[in-house]
Amino acid sequence: MACLAIFMERKLGNIYEKISEENAALNTVAQENLSGVRTVKAFAREKFEIQKFLSHNKRYYDLNMKQSKVFAKYYPYFQFVTKLLPIFVIVIGGYQVIQDRITLGTLGAFTEYSMNIIWPMEMLGWLSNDFASAIASNRRIKKIYVEEPTITEVENPIVLDEVKGSVTFQQVSFSLDDKNILSDISFDLSAGKTIGIMGATGTGKTSIINLLQRFYDVTEGEIKLDGVNIKELTLHQLRKSISLVMQDVFLFSDTINENVKMGKKYQVRDDEVIKAATDSQASEFIERMDQQYETVVGERGVGLSGGQKQRISIARALAKKTPILVLDDSTSALDMETEHQIQLALSQIEATKIIIAHRISAVKNADEILILDEGKIVERGTHETLMQKKGYYYDTYIAQYGEYLNDNTDPHFVAKEVAKCQ
Repeated sequence: MACLAIFMERKLGNIYEKISEENAALNTVAQENLSGVRTVKAFAREKFEIQKFLSHNKRYYDLNMKQSKVFAKYYPYFQFVTKLLPIFVIVIGGYQVIQDRITLGTLGAFTEYSMNIIWPMEMLGWLSNDFASAIASNRRIKKIYVEEPTITEVENPIVLDEVKGSVTFQQVSFSLDDKNILSDISFDLSAGKTIGIMGATGTGKTSIINLLQRFYDVTEGEIKLDGVNIKELTLHQLRKSISLVMQDVFLFSDTINENVKMGKKYQVRDDEVIKAATDSQASEFIERMDQQYETVVGERGVGLSGGQKQRISIARALAKKTPILVLDDSTSALDMETEHQIQLALSQIEATKIIIAHRISAVKNADEILILDEGKIVERGTHETLMQKKGYYYDTYIAQYGEYLNDNTDPHFVAKEVAKCQ
């Protein structure tokens, strides 16, 4: 019986592992299609996505049928062996009674015992099936559980009494998968100052933010927070000191109030949520909703426009009140007037600000502007000095505001003039 159970476990183990993998793939396809239903419809890909789902579903069905056939083939052997037991007891025991070696009562007792252990022995077959499934699931979990984190803290990390917010990059280079992402990046950002970062797509702008938060570690050079190498700080304090607003906003399936508080239910007051929403221009559309701040936004903010999600994300960052605020193309989905109002609110915040953008209006008033190209700083300076250099920044300014080109013209004024012509 034990040998048969081990044989079944080995036979079913690989099948269950494949079933688990196919089930995960099937769930992924279903979730993606439900979340991206508008995109699917916009590109008329309904038939393709249905066929994709059916293909995964067919493989999942076939694997389950294969498992059922293996179980159906070998489980009857368990039943056959267990049913033989009472027959074996009666035959052998009856012979012993005839030979006067045991009494009839003893035979009856042994027969009853054998009948009582039939069900547990039959269960061994079912347990072998369940055990094979559990082993397959355990293998998948262990692949994640035993994975060592690539970013770790030093043995005795430093905990700063207060984070002021100065950020220094000293000759930082970064490579990923043998591909050079950043080369010799250096800048010194004092607490409370603002730096703007511009450049074409794929030039390494977001990588600077990933390195600052230690999602990755630098290949060469060092990054300092208040004069201390960030590798020597606790990850908790480092990341807690930074508010990040990404272009690709993630909102939880919860109320707007809870999304802004981001788990700090008892640390952020409701009036602070309203203030943050007002500064981010989110209160404008929130207060038009029936439930206002108690409106449930749905999974990933479904039902909200890109601009609305960005404004809630900015409100979340403002409510956090950290010494460092990072905006990664976070106003790309907003109109120029709304962006201008947000910029005015941000200018009143006493925090170190790192602004990554493609719009001149987002970085024009920064204390320093960096222009990246192929992971290197090719231009740096203020708006005025970069306009005089007539490089990438100047060309971008012409592309965005060429019709009204004037070094002394505010881009927001230009935007209003452009709007009048439309």
